[in-house]
Amino acid sequence: MVLKTYNPYVVAAAATIGGMLFGFDVSSISAFVDNPTYREFFNHPDDVTQGGITSAMAGGSFFGSLISGRISDILGRRYAVQCGAITWIIGSLVQCTVQNTAQLIIGRVISGVAIGICSSQVPVYIAELSPKKIRGRLVGLFQWAITWGVMIMFFIGYGCSFINGDLSFRLAWGLQVVPGVLLLSALVFFPESPRWLATKDRWDEAANIIAHIQSAGDMNHPDVLLEMQEIRAVVQIDHMSKDVSVFDLFAPGSRLRTFIGASTQMWQQLTGINVMMYYVVYTFTMAGIEGNANLISASIQYVVNVIMTVPAIVFIDQWGRRPLFLTGSVLMALCLFLVGGIMGQYGHYVDSLNGNSEIRWVVPNRPAALAIIAFNYLFVASFAPSWGPGTWIYVSEIFPLKQRALANGFCASINWTFSFLLAFCVPPGFKYIQWRVYIIFAVFCVIMTFHVFFMFPETKGRTLEEVDLIFEENITPWKSRRIDVGDVAVHRDLRSRVEKDKTPRREHADAFHELGDVSSSSMNSSGTATPILDTDAGEENSGAVDRSSIDSTSRLIE
Repeated sequence: MVLKTYNPYVVAAAATIGGMLFGFDVSSISAFVDNPTYREFFNHPDDVTQGGITSAMAGGSFFGSLISGRISDILGRRYAVQCGAITWIIGSLVQCTVQNTAQLIIGRVISGVAIGICSSQVPVYIAELSPKKIRGRLVGLFQWAITWGVMIMFFIGYGCSFINGDLSFRLAWGLQVVPGVLLLSALVFFPESPRWLATKDRWDEAANIIAHIQSAGDMNHPDVLLEMQEIRAVVQIDHMSKDVSVFDLFAPGSRLRTFIGASTQMWQQLTGINVMMYYVVYTFTMAGIEGNANLISASIQYVVNVIMTVPAIVFIDQWGRRPLFLTGSVLMALCLFLVGGIMGQYGHYVDSLNGNSEIRWVVPNRPAALAIIAFNYLFVASFAPSWGPGTWIYVSEIFPLKQRALANGFCASINWTFSFLLAFCVPPGFKYIQWRVYIIFAVFCVIMTFHVFFMFPETKGRTLEEVDLIFEENITPWKSRRIDVGDVAVHRDLRSRVEKDKTPRREHADAFHELGDVSSSSMNSSGTATPILDTDAGEENSGAVDRSSIDSTSRLIE
């Protein structure tokens, strides 16, 4: 029997190697996109061909994310991620042995399938294993792993660029096998998701895992008993319903969460971050930075990305999800408006730049060029602690257990759809509308700010089952942070009992009899009777139903 490790930090750190795969792929092309050897080997790809090469990964990821939910529900979260690792290794080997553009695209599609599986199921796996107080921090490690992958692969590519011939990019792409092997082997030593085990009626295993994670193996710890009770209630409801399909994500009661989850993934792409990552070399070339200086300047951006993700990992469970989203989108919009404005004001059109006809804008003004570079760095510094980790955390939290794997896969497919479109369309965008590309993404950042404020409820500090309750009760998003979920539960329970009894709550205290014997009642200022429940201890007010708290909760919900 394999010895298992239950420390949630260790489990999350190993599982997020799946994010590193994503990061490796992002910069595996950006380091070579302007490299003479790369361009010559692939017959100087035009903007459409280069867009196809870059977007092939996103196309595969779209397919991978769609099938990931079914794989995860059948095999389990852990085995689904391992399937992704095996697929990644195959894709890396295909790229390493590349002979032409078609083979490169096929290899990137295969690697993309792996990324689609891992990007949708690793956050689910971590979220279902994590204690609620540190869930955001642990899922946030997934984004941090992405940033590490982007940076490490870029420096590998930069180092390999000094190698003569096609060995330069073959070696870099071959080294992508390493994180795949690490992920595949590491997961052998970690437990399965207890919530997935519960759906398969493997309750003893589920309870044992939760006990090891929450209380060092104490099966009778209050936190363990409470969490198991919540999971059991959810699973019992799920067992009474039919098998979930994609169409169920759009049924009444589910479509709002699906819309929010899909929008979150869409907005992450429409911030423009992958444009900054995939084509950062183009941006700095337009700013007048050439040769090795260009690659070194670009690498600083990746370092900023790694460093600035750390505050979110450390503090997101204190700050909350909504403040990060709102602050990040506002700062990114400001940076993008400034980059686009400075480019438009101080740059001019050219037929080609350094022999590259895909770049048709240059900023010869040195101070303006430095300002563009600075605001690129600030843009990344704004994205890294906000929409970077926040997206993966939030989407992994908002869906009910029965839908979680499938819904995360579907939402991730939206991310990859927009990643594909942007990777394919941005090179022609730089060619034909130049600096206006940045203005378009700035407008998207403004729109997403309003969307978050009016539609995204706070999930910080809630169990996944409590998050369900927030959505079920349609709590106003901007009030969701301060509401007591316990009050919401009481309100829902009382309301369902009153409706069942068909007795108006304000007129008859009998509507509350199912909750206990009403021994006394008090009249509030409006003349409404507030029942007080007896307790075994005989304390007069213990267990009293506070009408004011229920009414207050009703106002928040409405």
